[in-house]
Amino acid sequence: MSMSINMLGLSIDSPLVSSSRPNFRPPSWPPPADFPVVLDQQGEVISRYADPVWDLSPWSLKPTTVNFGDGPQRRGVASISPANAQLLRQVAAWLLWRPRSIRNADSLVSQVKFLRIVFKLCSREKILASQLSRYPAVADKLPSLIASSHAFSLLSTLHMLFNERLNLGFTILDQEALRRLAAALPDHQKQQTLYIPPRIYGYQLNRLRAFLEDFLSNRDGIDRCYRYCLEAYDKHYGTLERGSRRAQGKSGPFTGRYGRGFQRVADEFQLSQLLQRWCTSEAGAENLRIGTLSTYLTMASRVGIAYVLNLSLMRIQEAWNLRCNCLEIECDTLLGHVYLLKGTTNKFTEDTNARWVTSPYAKLAIDVLSTVSRLRMLAAKANPLVPLSREDFENPHLVVRPYEPWARAKNILLPHSSRPSYPSYQSVIDDHPFLFDRNIIRLNQQDLEIARTTTPTLKLTNIAVGSIWPFSWHQLRRTGAVNMQASGLVSDSSLQYQLKHATLSMSLYYGQGYSRVRLSESARSEYIRTMYEVMSHDIANLASDRFVSPYGSERKWEILQIVSPKDRIRLLAAAKAGSISWRETLLGGCTKRGPCEYGGVDNIVRCGGGDGRGPCADALYDRERHGDLQRLSNIISSHLRIAPLNSPYWESLQAQQKAIQNALQTINNDQI
Repeated sequence: MSMSINMLGLSIDSPLVSSSRPNFRPPSWPPPADFPVVLDQQGEVISRYADPVWDLSPWSLKPTTVNFGDGPQRRGVASISPANAQLLRQVAAWLLWRPRSIRNADSLVSQVKFLRIVFKLCSREKILASQLSRYPAVADKLPSLIASSHAFSLLSTLHMLFNERLNLGFTILDQEALRRLAAALPDHQKQQTLYIPPRIYGYQLNRLRAFLEDFLSNRDGIDRCYRYCLEAYDKHYGTLERGSRRAQGKSGPFTGRYGRGFQRVADEFQLSQLLQRWCTSEAGAENLRIGTLSTYLTMASRVGIAYVLNLSLMRIQEAWNLRCNCLEIECDTLLGHVYLLKGTTNKFTEDTNARWVTSPYAKLAIDVLSTVSRLRMLAAKANPLVPLSREDFENPHLVVRPYEPWARAKNILLPHSSRPSYPSYQSVIDDHPFLFDRNIIRLNQQDLEIARTTTPTLKLTNIAVGSIWPFSWHQLRRTGAVNMQASGLVSDSSLQYQLKHATLSMSLYYGQGYSRVRLSESARSEYIRTMYEVMSHDIANLASDRFVSPYGSERKWEILQIVSPKDRIRLLAAAKAGSISWRETLLGGCTKRGPCEYGGVDNIVRCGGGDGRGPCADALYDRERHGDLQRLSNIISSHLRIAPLNSPYWESLQAQQKAIQNALQTINNDQI
């Protein structure tokens, strides 16, 4: 294997790790048996590569070990064969020294702990973990051995090891085995998170964006109005501290004898129409109150967070804790400028420096969120009752509680680090009734059909045509992951255009680890889980008339195990069970389980019977590729005209042409 050793290096966050120490980079791959893994403060070797147990305690400052299973084990704990333990050691080393490697000892311990299940199974079955893909019956035992709460974390790790198999030196599970594993893993959630239908998803996204753009168009007036109101309260009460402590019924500078005082202020700063549009009914438009300004700013914070969640795979808790400096731009040689969100996650592993890939359009939300946050921090800083650190003021969270005295907010005396609780997405919609038109977010028949294709459990809910879509934060995460994998579901062309900048980079970064920075593992796990889920749904689509067999419909249904084309649930279950396999080819796809000895995924001669024998019985041809196949046939014809007669090149072209013509004839005959 050719790999530059210089790409390897420890990234553990510890004062005991530096590029000058002998354990920073192994001299070869895999590392030699006596290579020092962990050194103490004095440079003494604590653990070496070949040790059955690595003691990571000096890094974590607490008892922490990684056990590879080939040493003495506790009673009742299964051991791992020496050969498999050596492979597990190599995996642990790759996790430790690879580019974008783990940052703390606990992460290594947890990932190896989950992987031990795989290596114990292989040892029990007397096979090498590097041979597991050749033994599907053994691999099929894995799901029953994995706790549902850790299942997709393990899948994410196995997927990463598959992508990096050339550098690692071997493969544990290939892509087909990973798909079968993903389909069979126990679901930690009793009810699958709903996929938002594209029409409704696009509408809510466009409304969020319309709000944010409206805010930024009026940002200068909002800023000046807020500062003016702060100054008015300071003058009226003597200090903002007194203003914040005022009695509930006491008049402020814009109430009482001043009557419609704030209405005049809103008019002066040209904000009346803005506040009316998003916060009031037309009947109340002529009598705006100072509290409306706080309502609008709180709405801006919630809308901004919703938009960020739409354009990333973040969880609500992760987005809620972002700070104003969270947006970063990385220049990638393949993709150009990639936008990243920097924050903290504690899902699966604790990481205070994680990254989420996002769309350039996320900057719109970050600008709005930062504006609101910094305005409210002005009020907090001016009130000596509010406990603030220097970081709180210089780099506050994107979402902070209202500190302006007219908001009458609770808990303003809590430290900034004590975060306000986040609302549900549905409550945001209910609290701000002018954000969405309820009639537009009602389900129609097409919405329902699309939602059911990606959420089979939807039929178990009370959702039906005419009902208002029940939004939740996690739906944005799942819908984003599905759309990244199957953007054909998104029919709104404007939405396609808006998101296209993010789709490729997010797919590559989450799926294949292109980034040089540490991506959120929970986001990668969600993406990878969805990727294999979409593969299973692609298999379920084989029941449609789109795919035909060169041996007729009877052979097709033999492949699909005689499941009725109307029985999508049973077909999807067969796909998940792995009894139906699927790999795309130029002609359509291959349903053969296991590897193809003819290289059929990228060589169509055997698939289409171009070698003089009948077409492959495991092949299905895709009607939608008719035009592409005809164009390919024309290209091959042009090459045949200049190829030396009876040469190997000419014979290869002839075989490919015959395979394509056979496929086209099957597709044409089936359409009659």
